[in-house]
Amino acid sequence: MSAYPSTISNKDRNVDYHTTLFRRLTWEGSVPLEIRVDPKELPANSDRGLECYYIQAPRISYLPLLVPEIRRFLMDVVFDEVAAKVLKEEDWWFESEEGTLLKWHWPIGLIYDNHTISTSVRVPSAPSTSTSTPMRLILHLASPPTEKLLLAPNVEACKQAFMGQLKEADFIRWGSTKRMTGLRKVDQDAIWEGIKEHNFDEYWRVASKVTPTVTPAPPQSPAPSATMNPSADQAAPFDRESAYSVRSVPVRIYLPNGPVIQELAPALLEDGTPHTLSHFLSSYVTLLFPLQPPAPPPSRVNPNPQAPAVRQPAYALIQGVLSPPDAELAWLGACLAGADGWLNICIGIFRN
Repeated sequence: MSAYPSTISNKDRNVDYHTTLFRRLTWEGSVPLEIRVDPKELPANSDRGLECYYIQAPRISYLPLLVPEIRRFLMDVVFDEVAAKVLKEEDWWFESEEGTLLKWHWPIGLIYDNHTISTSVRVPSAPSTSTSTPMRLILHLASPPTEKLLLAPNVEACKQAFMGQLKEADFIRWGSTKRMTGLRKVDQDAIWEGIKEHNFDEYWRVASKVTPTVTPAPPQSPAPSATMNPSADQAAPFDRESAYSVRSVPVRIYLPNGPVIQELAPALLEDGTPHTLSHFLSSYVTLLFPLQPPAPPPSRVNPNPQAPAVRQPAYALIQGVLSPPDAELAWLGACLAGADGWLNICIGIFRN
């Protein structure tokens, strides 16, 4: 017998609709890339006026998945038949125009946002998500630095890294990987095929089995304990599957040209209120996101005092969007996480 109610309220329908809307908007996000072959590695008889390729790449995709399309262009337009027979895709690798080695196992959207925040340190400019300029990539055709890439630059290695990220995110949310490991192999493969074919419905047909819903938690409900047994019968099925019932949101903070910070991020604070983006960032990158002081007590002169303004030296980019500080981590993790289940927060610096 189904554990779900026989009727669905209008409120639940609205939650479902908006969840799907934001997940689709995240899925359909794309970034402009300008890919240029390293001129020192161009084979003889190449057309040197056409060695640059432009593409609007899906944010949720990966560089190895772009290589077949890039190869077709180069073989048809730039290289001759002799070069086409000699060049091997497994030897290709990318770096940014500034010489930064690009990670194969990072989603393309994360690579782009990480480049954006790194640029914010060097070039004074206000953040904008209304316009975007192509990120310039250099394609090398030989001698991949495998000791720095950490994995072979091919689709199969990228798939294995992607599945590993999904399982790690599953463990952080629920305290076990049962949801992921419990999937049939055909379903696990379907998740990756959804990424490869950029098929939203195919991906979410399976991903919905391991991703929490966005059903809000009851107000002032106690936060899940870090030692809570996720299989314990603590609440109704809806509550257990809610993004507000997870042990922790899988989240990483990316600093400009700096380390990646990974900390536990419970969906609810100890008092049962939702954990917001501003609270999370002020806890772990306090100098960039200082706490807002409380408003002074009311007086006759000023019966409605306002808290003094504190200048924020940094901003948060999630899926290329400037994120409001009062956004709830649980909602962000369920709607704006990458296809690998991780909520990636890129921190840019205001320079003006």
